[in-house]
Amino acid sequence: MTTMRAVVTAGPGDYDVMRLRDVPVPALGDREVLVRTAASGVCYHDHLIRAGVMRRGITFPLILGHEGAGVVEAVGAYVRSLKPGDRVACTQWTEACGLCRFCRTNREPLCAERKFFGHDRDGTYAEFFKIQEDSLLSLPPEVGLEEGAILSCAIGTVLAALRDVGRTQPGECVLVTGAGGGLGVHAIQVAKLCGATVIAQTTSPAKVPVIREAGADEVVVAEDGRFADTVKGCAGGEGVDVVCDTVGAPVFQEALRSAGRGARYVLVGELTGDPVTFNTARLFLKGVSLLSTTSTSRVQLADVIRLVRQRRLRPMVTERFSLADAPRVHRLMVERKLAGRVVLVP
Repeated sequence: MTTMRAVVTAGPGDYDVMRLRDVPVPALGDREVLVRTAASGVCYHDHLIRAGVMRRGITFPLILGHEGAGVVEAVGAYVRSLKPGDRVACTQWTEACGLCRFCRTNREPLCAERKFFGHDRDGTYAEFFKIQEDSLLSLPPEVGLEEGAILSCAIGTVLAALRDVGRTQPGECVLVTGAGGGLGVHAIQVAKLCGATVIAQTTSPAKVPVIREAGADEVVVAEDGRFADTVKGCAGGEGVDVVCDTVGAPVFQEALRSAGRGARYVLVGELTGDPVTFNTARLFLKGVSLLSTTSTSRVQLADVIRLVRQRRLRPMVTERFSLADAPRVHRLMVERKLAGRVVLVP
């Protein structure tokens, strides 16, 4: 086994810069693991890299994809926790140092040495991917491999946002923006698990059924982008206690207007990279905290695996495509024609 099929992005550009090619199977370092990919999740972050919106730290050609699960094919000489045949899921990062104050306190995504998978390093749009041992966790038999592919990004990130950063409490009211997307449908579930009432915002009437299926208490369809007044009405006129914003700049002003006194606004995603301006008095006069989270730690991924195994959270893999379909999947994602999370299956 010397070559594999992979979707290689030649450089920033339109959908046709992604091509299915034969490339060498990656060689392993002493602490690295080679995984035979069972499924790779597709995230809007991948589109931002391919389109050239994200540029820092990116070198082309590149294999995209930071969401993946599969079966261990081979391990490096110093790998101790995994062996060939093990079922695993990966975090979104690799090569964390393990020694800094962030790694020592279960905040590996903030390590200065960590590399974002499928961004700084080749990722999971391939038949095999390699990643450091510390970036993998074993999957119990109760968790499917396709489910495992989306646990870290689509669920772990919003678990970090709502439970750990946003400190969502029972009885509070949570607004989830972009609620029909891969992050959004799982943020609804996490917020409900925290005991909150969930108001879900979307611009797409077609995504309302999957949003309802995820457990939203109220769904606000705002095709014109204006939703703050309706959200505040659903929240009893005061505004929400927590904003889980999976969209960023396009909805920032309305989402901030939706925040009540003492609210925590947690930014999870940014779809355009556009700057926003706002009057800072809108924060301090209402005591609003502006927060963010970037990805998932090993501890958070372990919590997600446990919650999914117990069926307290349900990964919503809505469609499956082949690797060759990656350009079409990106187009459908950009055109907002995909609900929940979709996966590429080699």
